Amino acid sequence: MYAAITLFVFMCLAATTHAEHHQPCHSPNMTGLMTVISLKSGVTSLGAFTYDSMGKKLRFRSNDSFPANTSLSLDLLMFFDEGIFYEIDSKNQSCEKKALQCTQHPLDIPDDAKFMAIVSSGNPSIEGEGLKVNVWTGPMTGMKGKYSMSVTMGCLPVCTFYFHDTSSFIVSLMDVELEIKDPDLLAVPSFCLGQPLEETPEGTVHSFLNEFM
Repeated sequence: MYAAITLFVFMCLAATTHAEHHQPCHSPNMTGLMTVISLKSGVTSLGAFTYDSMGKKLRFRSNDSFPANTSLSLDLLMFFDEGIFYEIDSKNQSCEKKALQCTQHPLDIPDDAKFMAIVSSGNPSIEGEGLKVNVWTGPMTGMKGKYSMSVTMGCLPVCTFYFHDTSSFIVSLMDVELEIKDPDLLAVPSFCLGQPLEETPEGTVHSFLNEFM
């Protein structure tokens, strides 16, 4: 699966690998739309996200924030540095607080990512007709699989492919603005304050990626 999809991606793009040394960068604050597409069943989730790159906080809201015919309805507030996240149900004023065992997510390049290539999509010789990105790869933390992440020269993630044994998928970003437009979205809702941390069943791994598996 990994080899086949990687080949397909690079058949659609003109890639040029540079010999100079590359270090993973860290993406800026962002607000935009995120699409998660299952390679088996089509669109899994589509919604708005807000990302605090310094505070390592992410809010993702599908369906409620961006109505669409999708298979998942999620409202997630993740605190990667603290190792916790909330599954929020604003309609019923309730939430679940859970431990976050894996902090890997598609909005930042892992420090151990391996630089693969510089890729040009479209026609870079014509202004406005091409996009140049760095491609980074590496293993999926705590899972059997790999990822391939395309990032602009300004360190803005564009698309990430996750190749897992049973549930490979693609995460893409759209209409991204380099700011946190509503900081309140990254604060714990009042009805979630004081919520006890739920026990994690043995063998369960909670992460942003696992919410779509």
